[in-house]
Amino acid sequence: MTLVDLLGLLLPVFGSVVAGGLIGLEREWRGRAAGFRTHILVCLASALLMQAAMMQGDWAFEALPNENIVTDPTRMAHGVLTGIGFLCAGVIFRTGFSIHGLTTAASLWITSAIGILFGAGLYALGALGTAVTVLILVGLRLVSARLPTRSVIDAVVCWPRDAADVAEAVERVLNDMDGAARSDRFELVDEGRLVRRSWRLTVKGQADLKALADSLGGLPDVTAYALDPRDD
Repeated sequence: MTLVDLLGLLLPVFGSVVAGGLIGLEREWRGRAAGFRTHILVCLASALLMQAAMMQGDWAFEALPNENIVTDPTRMAHGVLTGIGFLCAGVIFRTGFSIHGLTTAASLWITSAIGILFGAGLYALGALGTAVTVLILVGLRLVSARLPTRSVIDAVVCWPRDAADVAEAVERVLNDMDGAARSDRFELVDEGRLVRRSWRLTVKGQADLKALADSLGGLPDVTAYALDPRDD
């Protein structure tokens, strides 16, 4: 590999680092586990692997005599996008009945795709993909912030098994907040001493969420509760 070849690698490497950084910066600002550095590494790795596939003529192997070697870089792209699925699965997790991390997983997947574009030399398409991705992550977040806030939350409430009429009191509080609150799970925990039930309901904002927390905390027989907003 000559110096000219190395200089030719600067643009895909630099482009992939910038693209991954721009996308990861939004996830870092949102406090997600896969943030700035993770997105840069995903994009850079994709670009480097794609560049390696594009330069198979420089690989250290000897072809058989009188054999014509035909390379297919798209196989590397397929392998990268398949492999990134394992990393994306690692950022998706479940809390109660809520699934978190889908947006971060999608951003990792498209970051890998953008890295492949830079590695294949499709710089304009990679830059366009980066701009549209950042616009979706940042711009649509600003748009949604101006819309009337409605959050779906999972509410988990515990009370002693022998306490009377607690279920009705809890359901009354939840229905006052959202008449369509739906019960999801019934459990006995703490060796059968406590009842734990889960509901899914919608609140209009932080004020309603705090009011709900105060109302549940004010019930004398409630021993514990958790209100988990669903947010990617």
